[in-house]
Amino acid sequence: MTPLHVLDYAGVAVFAATGALAASRKQLDLVGFLFLAGVTGIGGGTVRDVILGLPVFWIRDHTYVLVCAAVAILVFLGAHRLESRYRLLLWLDAIGMSAYSALGAAKGLTATGSPVVAIVMGMLTATFGGIMRDLLANEPSVLLRPEIYVTAALAGATVFTLSDMAGFPEYASAILAFAAAFAVRGSALRYGWSIPAYRARPGRHPKDLG
Repeated sequence: MTPLHVLDYAGVAVFAATGALAASRKQLDLVGFLFLAGVTGIGGGTVRDVILGLPVFWIRDHTYVLVCAAVAILVFLGAHRLESRYRLLLWLDAIGMSAYSALGAAKGLTATGSPVVAIVMGMLTATFGGIMRDLLANEPSVLLRPEIYVTAALAGATVFTLSDMAGFPEYASAILAFAAAFAVRGSALRYGWSIPAYRARPGRHPKDLG
């Protein structure tokens, strides 16, 4: 099993855990846990493969679905022991996002050879599952939180792409990408890093429009 395969399974498992934790916060039944874990765990990768015209990864290998189901059941049985589920959700999401920024970039680069496509696929794979989880669970979207999020996925995807183009071994590129994305997102969560937001300004008076 290659390092990217390990990263793939780990990313699915961690993202599935965040989906199940969101289900626990909404006090859903086991089916709800399974559904949210599945959507979050395999959602980003599914969209990536469809866009790239590749065989959808979890249809080719059913292990990914079983991983999501197993994680959902474990969280269903043990989530009540956790003191702060939302805080854990954010940190697990950071781990999953970091892993998938590398994996998505790798698949995009392999499929097309385009660095631009690789970076876009890295960002999409890393963020789509979490966005769908929050939307379905009616949670505050990670995309709309003030701390840096998509930028962290961009950092990871970019580092993987540049490292691969520079001739680094695949495992080294993946490690560097994961570290870059997690460093940015983790620091944003820890220190509240954010990018300056748009500030609305009063519109000009019609007389000034000439």
